[in-house]
Amino acid sequence: MDETKTILVVDDEERIRRLIRMYLERDEFIVEEAENGEIALEKALKKDYDVILLDVMMPVMDGIEMCEALREEKNTPVIMLTAKGEESNRVQGFEVGADDYIVKPFSPREVVLRVKAVLRRTQNLNVGNNNHANNLIVFPDLTIDLDAYRVTSRDTDISLTPKEYELLVFLAQSPDKVFKREDLLKEVWQYEFFGDLRTVDTHVKRLREKLTNVSKDAAQMIVTVWGVGYKLEVDDE
Repeated sequence: MDETKTILVVDDEERIRRLIRMYLERDEFIVEEAENGEIALEKALKKDYDVILLDVMMPVMDGIEMCEALREEKNTPVIMLTAKGEESNRVQGFEVGADDYIVKPFSPREVVLRVKAVLRRTQNLNVGNNNHANNLIVFPDLTIDLDAYRVTSRDTDISLTPKEYELLVFLAQSPDKVFKREDLLKEVWQYEFFGDLRTVDTHVKRLREKLTNVSKDAAQMIVTVWGVGYKLEVDDE
């Protein structure tokens, strides 16, 4: 990474926070900590972190509630930490906008690798000054700059979470092709799990809302094919 990244580690167990912190700092990340979701939310709304590592089960405010509240204000990448067997919590995490999850017990090295992977996918997500970018997907009401990780409509930037962006790009790369929800879970979320298909529905809904704020025409490109899934429909006219 070209510049030092700041990670917020949120877990009610101090030993886990210290362990993660130690390994992240070895890779020259700046690490801050929070012991519950309420403290974490206050920190995350005041400061822009590069990634948040967020435990699900915590007192005061759990990780699901914290992530849901955060998504109302910010698109900060979130990696959920979930205990083994908490499949429903992982599904909930994806529904409220988490970008990845790690199952406890985990290897600290895995955490570092996951953080780096998320950063690689998202480091340019909100940067729109790549003057030499030419890898574009262009529609009449929507432009996706794949080099700059930038989505625009009517010359206005649309701020998306990493998963919302990946979902939009996946649909846009195969316009008019219908994808089943199961296929979208597998291809966009990269996980083989018996997940709740509402994960996809929730992200599509959130994506449409953000597009609608800038262009209703762009939002209407994402079409629901009832009983099947979704497609990005292109008007030939």
